[in-house]
Amino acid sequence: QSSLISAEWNNLGQRASDVARLLEEEGVRETQSTLAEDRRSGEQVQIIDSTNQVVAWSARRLRGEPISALRPAPGKTAKEQLPRVPTLGQDDEVLVSARGVEVKDQAYVVLVAEPLEVQTDTLRTVGLLLLAASPLLIALVGVAVWVLVGQSLKTVERIRRQVAEIDGRRLSGRVEVPPTGDEIAALAVTMNEMLDKLEHSDTTHRAFFSDASHELRSPLSTLVTTAEVKSLDETGKTWLDMQQTVLNESSRMQSLVEDLLTLAKVDAHQLQLDIQEVDLEDVLVSEITRLRTVSSLQITAELQPVRVRGDERRLLQVFRNVLDNAARYAKSAIIVGMERRPGEVVVSVDNDGEIISSQDRDRVFERFARLDASRSSDGGGSGLGLAISREIMLAHGGTVLASEWNGWCRFEVILPVDAR
Repeated sequence: QSSLISAEWNNLGQRASDVARLLEEEGVRETQSTLAEDRRSGEQVQIIDSTNQVVAWSARRLRGEPISALRPAPGKTAKEQLPRVPTLGQDDEVLVSARGVEVKDQAYVVLVAEPLEVQTDTLRTVGLLLLAASPLLIALVGVAVWVLVGQSLKTVERIRRQVAEIDGRRLSGRVEVPPTGDEIAALAVTMNEMLDKLEHSDTTHRAFFSDASHELRSPLSTLVTTAEVKSLDETGKTWLDMQQTVLNESSRMQSLVEDLLTLAKVDAHQLQLDIQEVDLEDVLVSEITRLRTVSSLQITAELQPVRVRGDERRLLQVFRNVLDNAARYAKSAIIVGMERRPGEVVVSVDNDGEIISSQDRDRVFERFARLDASRSSDGGGSGLGLAISREIMLAHGGTVLASEWNGWCRFEVILPVDAR
């Protein structure tokens, strides 16, 4: 309504200006002739002189009384909205625009009026159409929402059913990804990624439990056999002969259980580190000294004072595992070196044993991993030492790598250090 009235005000103002300009150029008589010939639908025009007399009009019924009392000065405009103008014979409201003009020292006012009948009819028609169409529109929107949401919920329900059917025995199952490329499809992709992680975790844990059971069964079987033999030997001589075997197997099982507990803490993100300043050279010297007392290998070390932030007990465990692994496979010699690099220190442990092939250099850090040439227990090794060492180093922000150096097998322990 506001838009229609505003547009009509503009039209009336423009019409009043045009008639005023015509009056200035042609005079009253010529303007009267033009108005009589140019009858625009709805618009009614009067020209009022200074004595308040109608001197020109667009319709004969406008010859009497002026349709408005507006009398703007020459060059000025004014407007008003009247509830009813009897002269026009209309019961609708009327818009009136007035323009003052001066012709040959005579003042005139051009009045242009138009009833709001057309605008009122337009608003009434629009209102009726909205009233009639709104229920249909609401119904259409409701049906569209019901169909679209129903289809989406059907897809979600299908995904829910497929996920519900997947249990511990069917972790290989996956949900169907709809080809819509929307949020529902993203939900299905996320579900499948989660199932991938669950299946990988389940497979890893099953393999871990199987390997752990296998490793524990050997020392337990030895202990049970020893106990049975001892129970049948009343002299006790068998116990004396097998005493060292029992101690070795008990020590081996204790070490294995401790390793399993460490890995369990790692999996549960509960590996606690007592971080403090540690002299890395002292840690290496203590482990190298220990290894020299229990091994006949030639051990050479080139160390330098380096302080790092870490858990001394866990770092000691890492270097013990790496050095024991090197001693297990070395033929005659081990070389321990240390190198400072920007932001890190690298401890290298080289042995003259068989080189680890490039495809096995990551596999040696897997749990219970042993290369084919050393598949046996191999002097008490459980296949967990290097796996634990890497997890501990990752917790320190470093890592452990297997590589090769001048035909020797090399392990590198990398630790971050503060730049000083």
